[in-house]
Amino acid sequence: MNVFEFAMKMEEDGKAYYQGLADRTSQPGLKTIFVQLAEDEQKHFETFRMLKEGKGAPEMQDSDVIAEAKNVFETLPSGTIALKGMEDALAGYDHAMDLEAQSFKFYERVAREERDPKTKELLTRIAIEERKHYNILENIYSFINAPNQSLDWAEFSNLSEFSQFGREKDL
Repeated sequence: MNVFEFAMKMEEDGKAYYQGLADRTSQPGLKTIFVQLAEDEQKHFETFRMLKEGKGAPEMQDSDVIAEAKNVFETLPSGTIALKGMEDALAGYDHAMDLEAQSFKFYERVAREERDPKTKELLTRIAIEERKHYNILENIYSFINAPNQSLDWAEFSNLSEFSQFGREKDL
């Protein structure tokens, strides 16, 4: 399997994964992000297909998924109750982040080894897009996982009990 076939397989798998996430999410904004990520993966697939067929490095349009993701984050519900049910998808988002990290590292490595300047530039651009995908997924993961990572002030209401044991200095 050559590098283009390997890249095509990675992009094909990424597209299927994002389509699955889009199908499983109940949040319309997240569904939009996952559909756009799947479309980006398809665009990358087509780019590698053209390279494999010897058609040269095609012009690649910039992804607009970052701008869309920013808009979506402004409309997502917040708070523990609003995010209930989305927590089940955390493992999927974590796995997707791992896939994107593998992708951008792979493309960065292959770009460093590439001799053709146009192909090298294209691989670098795809690596940058994959890194952006990783950042989007990391933000989704952090947003959904936030209630698990913060403490409510009510949880500190019992701190006065520690003072009877002389532990307040240890806090």
